Amino acid sequence: MASRLVLGCGSVGRQLAVAESSRTHVVTEDEHRVETLRSDGIAATLGDPADPATVATVSFDPDTVVVGSDDPAKNCAIADFAVDAFPDARLFAFTGNEPTDAQRERLHQLADDVHDPADALSSFMLDRVGDDGLQTRRLMRVLRTAEPPLAVFAHDNPDPDAIASALALVRIAERAGIEAQACYFGDISHQENRALVNLLDLELQTFSTNQELPEFGSIALVDHSRPGINDQLPPETDIDIVVDHHPPRAPVEASFVDLRSNIGSTSTLFADYLRKLGIDPTPELATALLFGIQVDTDDFSREVAGEDFDAAAYLVSFVDAAKLERIESPSVSAETVEILASAIVNRDIRDGVLASYVGVISDRDALAQAADQLLMMDGVSTTLIFGTIDDTVFASARARGSELDLGEALREAFDQIGSAGGHADMAGAQIPVGGLGAEDEADTAIRDVISERFFETVGVGTDASPAAVYAKDTHLGLAEALPEHDDPDDAA
Repeated sequence: MASRLVLGCGSVGRQLAVAESSRTHVVTEDEHRVETLRSDGIAATLGDPADPATVATVSFDPDTVVVGSDDPAKNCAIADFAVDAFPDARLFAFTGNEPTDAQRERLHQLADDVHDPADALSSFMLDRVGDDGLQTRRLMRVLRTAEPPLAVFAHDNPDPDAIASALALVRIAERAGIEAQACYFGDISHQENRALVNLLDLELQTFSTNQELPEFGSIALVDHSRPGINDQLPPETDIDIVVDHHPPRAPVEASFVDLRSNIGSTSTLFADYLRKLGIDPTPELATALLFGIQVDTDDFSREVAGEDFDAAAYLVSFVDAAKLERIESPSVSAETVEILASAIVNRDIRDGVLASYVGVISDRDALAQAADQLLMMDGVSTTLIFGTIDDTVFASARARGSELDLGEALREAFDQIGSAGGHADMAGAQIPVGGLGAEDEADTAIRDVISERFFETVGVGTDASPAAVYAKDTHLGLAEALPEHDDPDDAA
């Protein structure tokens, strides 16, 4: 059974203690209140609730600490003490009567939940004291002790889910009293992603691969989980916070880690944090988060969980509906149309599996759009569209109505020569071109090697085993493999 310690017992604190008497211990300086509580069968100690010697007499380690005085200044002092005295407990504070703005802000910096006494007797408030917000409390604890400034890195070429998640963590960091900046490497080139950033005027800092980074006190990763994997941070970078919904392929090390692969988007997790912290998102942030959920769940049709619907229901009252509609229907670039046309012309279809090489490109996000569009063709259940940028082949894959796990299929096909990963029905890969022979034969080699590896892995169009394909291609002298990649198609 959960245990609660009430420090300071004003009118609200007493009501809470009475409501949960079987698992509550109260510490208060009010002698009359102590006698009353004890007569009601409630454990109570007389003394200063901010005094370590007094509180040390409590014989259990509480799951939740409630700051319940009627005096705002006293509540600030109690919260200051409780943060250090009970680092593993959830800290729930009432503001007290008529707090100043400074007192209110101080309590928000210290406590996991802060509410006015007028709200305290509602059933919502009583439920909140014992809710399942363990991760939210831990996140705030890490943020309060983190060294400023905090850099919140989305993955390379961030998609809406990563962009919104980074901005949401910046907002939560502000509540915790730490300066933070949303950051990324690469480009935001997909027209929907550009529309998201431009229409909502979102503030993100971009860095180039060779650029020397500023001195950040702390670093967080959102929508990916390891430095140097789908970002350009040094692999040895110390990470303080990781929040992601992709399954990790290796141990993740950070002071705070929240990895929930059963959730459809990372934006869902941040919407839940905001709700539990009582932070109303701005229309811009709410719109970005809702769009992030929509994109990663394919409008709530792919790998969607109940939590995704709950998050959307929470966010919808805050969103800017007009801007969301414009973001969902942006103009299409000429290159995207050209890549789609090339993918159609160059398609190779075998038993419902389509592969198409579109040549040299500059917009990798157009590959994902082409993969989505060609999946709509009659008789096609799986698509792989790939093109070359500089010395790297980028591939985007989609599937529908198939038992095939695309993420695993691409890893099997390309991890030996590059980097691949993703979800069951949406995945991607990055493969270095390397020594593919004479320059005038490179396009043919790229097309044949990538297509055959993919067809072989999914079991169509050839009688050879996957191992035979790998052995057959070794003479091509492909470049050294890229580092392991969690989800190369996240930018799609």
